[in-house]
Amino acid sequence: MPEEVTCRAVSSLKMAFISLLFILISLCSCRAQVPLVLWTSEGYSLPALTEPAAGEIVSGGKLVSYLRSALTTSPHNVVLFLQDKLSIDDFTVYGGAFGNKQGSVFKNLESALETSAHLVLPALAWSAAVSVEELFQEELRVSAIHIEPTGLDQLQLSSSQPSFLVISLPHTTGTQPKELLRKNDEIIGDVLTSLKARGVPYTAVYTALKPSHVTEDTPISKSGGFAGRTLLQAPAESAVKPPVMFNSTTSGPCILFWADRLNISYNKGPMFDLAPHTFNTSLTLDGSMCNATVSRLALNYRNVLGFSSLQVAFTMRKIFFPVSARNWMVLEYVELNYDGQRALFNGSRGINVPAEYSFHCQRVSNTESPLLVPNSITDNATLWNLLFTDFQIQAFNVTENFAYASDCASFFTPGIWMGLVTTLLMVLILTYGLHMIMQLRSMDRFDDPKGPAISVPQSE
Repeated sequence: MPEEVTCRAVSSLKMAFISLLFILISLCSCRAQVPLVLWTSEGYSLPALTEPAAGEIVSGGKLVSYLRSALTTSPHNVVLFLQDKLSIDDFTVYGGAFGNKQGSVFKNLESALETSAHLVLPALAWSAAVSVEELFQEELRVSAIHIEPTGLDQLQLSSSQPSFLVISLPHTTGTQPKELLRKNDEIIGDVLTSLKARGVPYTAVYTALKPSHVTEDTPISKSGGFAGRTLLQAPAESAVKPPVMFNSTTSGPCILFWADRLNISYNKGPMFDLAPHTFNTSLTLDGSMCNATVSRLALNYRNVLGFSSLQVAFTMRKIFFPVSARNWMVLEYVELNYDGQRALFNGSRGINVPAEYSFHCQRVSNTESPLLVPNSITDNATLWNLLFTDFQIQAFNVTENFAYASDCASFFTPGIWMGLVTTLLMVLILTYGLHMIMQLRSMDRFDDPKGPAISVPQSE
């Protein structure tokens, strides 16, 4: 009997755990949504479909019902335009909203929707969007054909035989998503024009595998006013500049660098900030290189501090340390080359981080708490003062964004030490006071008025 009760308890716990797991998966999948746009060629219609309510996230089961209903009257030549990232905010930010048709990047898509029956699902669950291709294959009972837009003319398409074409659009991840979306829209327009010229009826679907994040937090001005973009107004230029990225000729990005300020001074002169000249398109990276073990980032400037040319170079090396049994990135040198002269700073003692991380420090300097020291007492580096604020760099295992940042700040900062010492002193004072109170003793004998008086003999 006890064993049976135990088995039932274990089964109940397993069911509860599985239920909780499904709930968590559902919550996670509902946080990310992508839009789906479906339309047909001219002359075809869609059945009366109930549009999703405002804010409703369309699940995979409901998407299946939408597709089955749509395919009952629409052509069975389905063209799926699949993008890497897309959000409904892309249509708001870059589309022809509020009558601004001239600035829209979706001109071909908007033109197709105006002249044909269509269905728009603003929020499709991410898990359902990933399986759109499989759903169409099951409904049409044909295999998907992945083609390039240029190879469409080589296919034999018929209105009587179903077909399923998948066109993967170029990636929209980059510094100019507006232009990338415009090019994808042109590809959609070219495909639709080709199908129309051949007289092939079609059902087109435009969606993505992942959501994009194009909306930004609206900044508030110092005066308390609204400083964000308004209707029909171009978005304000972001105050945060993208990092400097050096791309290898074979493996893509290999060095990332960013800093809020790059203050330098020569021979005790005034500080000069190189940051405005660094994070713009005019900066050149001549002299930079990277491979599996050594990376060098060279920032080249003109007419700075009276020098006709100035180069700030960061040399980093990947070193394996047996104690930690892992590779570390070490910033060996910061080199300044100016008008034929060179100043060399050594940073290997303070600037190091596991190779898969990026290095971050709020203050990198050669003066107070120096992380950079002159290579020798006779080096020209003794004439320079460097102060890099909010400094971050990564030279190995680089993607398009910085990896996890290992900060230079120690675990016990001066403020933490001051708090600990003060707290310890107060605890000691409190302990001493309690100990003194506990040592107090009261009188053990008292004078009784009804008894004989206590006599205390006094010696002469």
